[in-house]
Amino acid sequence: MKGMGGTMAGFQDIIGQEQIKEHLRNALSSGKVSHAYIINGEKSSGKEFVAKVFAMALQCEKGEEEPCQECHSCKQALSKNHPDIIYVTHEKPNTISVDDIRAQVNNDVAIKPYSGPHKVYIINEAEKMTPQAQNAILKTLEEPPAYAVILLLTANVDSLLPTILSRCVVLNMKPAPDELIKNYLMEQLQVPDYKAEVCVAFARGNVGKAKALASSEDFENVKAEALSLLKYIRDMELNEIIAAIKKITEYKLEINDYLDICAIWYRDVLLFKATNDVNHLIFREEIQTIRKTAQRSSYEGIETVIEALEKAKRRLDANVNFELTMELLMLTIQENG
Repeated sequence: MKGMGGTMAGFQDIIGQEQIKEHLRNALSSGKVSHAYIINGEKSSGKEFVAKVFAMALQCEKGEEEPCQECHSCKQALSKNHPDIIYVTHEKPNTISVDDIRAQVNNDVAIKPYSGPHKVYIINEAEKMTPQAQNAILKTLEEPPAYAVILLLTANVDSLLPTILSRCVVLNMKPAPDELIKNYLMEQLQVPDYKAEVCVAFARGNVGKAKALASSEDFENVKAEALSLLKYIRDMELNEIIAAIKKITEYKLEINDYLDICAIWYRDVLLFKATNDVNHLIFREEIQTIRKTAQRSSYEGIETVIEALEKAKRRLDANVNFELTMELLMLTIQENG
């Protein structure tokens, strides 16, 4: 297989995303490449990898629909040293300013490609462009030179101006099938079968998330913390619960991942209550506690907890006070779980 030993970066290495792959391969083989693409998909879903492969194929000296990964251009692209593949950077973590766009795109795009047939601009987290930055990029999108290809990667396509959307081909990332992610984790990352299943359940089709969990040292610890809290929460005082929450924040894993662990636990409880079947549970090794929880909780109670977990995620995303959000959630779990 090509690329063994080194980094693999062909379309065949993209997990899932059949529609996007087909669209981009067709554009390459027919020579009908658009001047601007939006790749829309949640964080870690693999947008950057898709953009990298496409940019590499556009510049490949062989000029086929799959980058050869061996020519000088492909090697430069693989090491992110290609003079005509420009990754737009920004100083401020949460903002791509008009100056960033002017300096790296608008003022640069008039200069002909250095070595490749195209100049490819990759703007990651494009939702961070200010309205002024978006208007600046629009100028380039309105009159792009023939060699320019602009790739806007975003987790929130609605944050882009309608005038930008109308000038771009929008490609939406789809959740990758669980089976593909599981195989990838087991074959490429040598993750054992049981752990791969847990990671896949969390990732909900998001390859990057599955990889991050599979290789996270904190993951097992956070899982243990979450499960011990859920097992004993009925008998805990509020101050003990608060201490447990404080402990969570010491880990590097995102709080959403912690809430997902809880949600998967309760989905297991719900499934076991409904089917009495162990085989489809993610936390199979915790069957005793799952059985106990399923017996003592009502269907409504479990549904209430799962909804409360989703609500807590939304609140935290909207920057509602962390302690307050978590206390409300834990009290709901205590009453219903």
